[in-house]
Amino acid sequence: MTESSRISRRISAISESATLKVDAKAKALKAAGRPIISYAAGEPDFATPDFIVEAAVEAARDPKNHRYTPAAGLPELREAIAEKTLRDSGLEVSAAQVIVTNGGKQAVYQAFQTLLDPGDEVLVPTPFWTTYPEAIALADGVPVEVFAGSDQGYLVTVEQLEAARTPRTKVLLFVSPSNPTGAVYSPEQTRAIGEWADSNGLWVVTDEIYQNLTYDGVRAISIVEAVPTLADRTILVNGVAKTYAMTGWRVGWMVGPSDAIKGAANLQSHLSSNVANVSQRAALAALTGPQTAVEEMRQAFDRRRKSIVASLNQISGILTPTPEGAFYVYPDVSGLLGRSWGGVTPTTSLELADLILEQADVAVVPGEAFGPSGFVRMSYALGDDALAEGVARLARLFG
Repeated sequence: MTESSRISRRISAISESATLKVDAKAKALKAAGRPIISYAAGEPDFATPDFIVEAAVEAARDPKNHRYTPAAGLPELREAIAEKTLRDSGLEVSAAQVIVTNGGKQAVYQAFQTLLDPGDEVLVPTPFWTTYPEAIALADGVPVEVFAGSDQGYLVTVEQLEAARTPRTKVLLFVSPSNPTGAVYSPEQTRAIGEWADSNGLWVVTDEIYQNLTYDGVRAISIVEAVPTLADRTILVNGVAKTYAMTGWRVGWMVGPSDAIKGAANLQSHLSSNVANVSQRAALAALTGPQTAVEEMRQAFDRRRKSIVASLNQISGILTPTPEGAFYVYPDVSGLLGRSWGGVTPTTSLELADLILEQADVAVVPGEAFGPSGFVRMSYALGDDALAEGVARLARLFG
């Protein structure tokens, strides 16, 4: 047996999550004494709101939560998710059309496992979250990148999607607000893309994990609200992680047509069974409790968003479009490439990210993790002081 054949080709082909890799390296350097400021992790820096934590503590004391639930989740949580889906996505579904998953990642994985046969193509607007292509490939699908740069506000057009469509195209991935760019499709753009997908009989997987984190009065309209006839061929992915500062609680969900949800539930029954009861009870409290803390966090993100965009755009060679959602900026750093900085001449954003980490003690995620080179992702979900200091270091390095 050769070394390369010890594990399957499918697993050998998986790339490590670039965002988690950069974050882990930054934390290791910080533990070693370096004054690292990291913009790498995609998680709020806030504590989970107290009333959610208290609901979890109470749940942990109740023996009924020490047992299995149905694999698809607590009935009352599934009902609350159905109500949220109607409220925020404009889609009326029953609790039976909901599966509670171990975070949004599991929902993404199961969506593609449920829909794809070998060779089926998925149109992936690019820049994309690093996990999407891996989840597609694990389902023996083929991710087809459709790139929109900073000149388009990182928003793909119907014309680009049509140019990429082939007879093997089965699914469109639609993400608004976007990770890594924070871009939000307008209602008109969403409707046009949805009508195009509908007219071509495509399935849609729409990741709405950031739908409650938008700014400047913008609303991230769901593609099924824009085009209701798509509901029978759309799987919605969501969770409590970003909106409620609950990344570590691992509660996500998928919502969709009955046949797709039944198939995904069968998969989950063998894959992981139910999400931890205490986490489900916490998620139930989050969705049904007061939303004051959510709005306070959103306002803090908005303040940081404005600050980091203004500061980055004062650095020559960096172009940062203003995001309308999520908590990321995605600067175009092509103006910094091919120039010498501290004796180093980076030609890719991967090399630039290494330079920034080594010479400025600042961690950013290179564009190669999300598509083409020439960009970096920076999360502004970190404290105000750290955010300002990190950008000041970049200004000194590239000044």
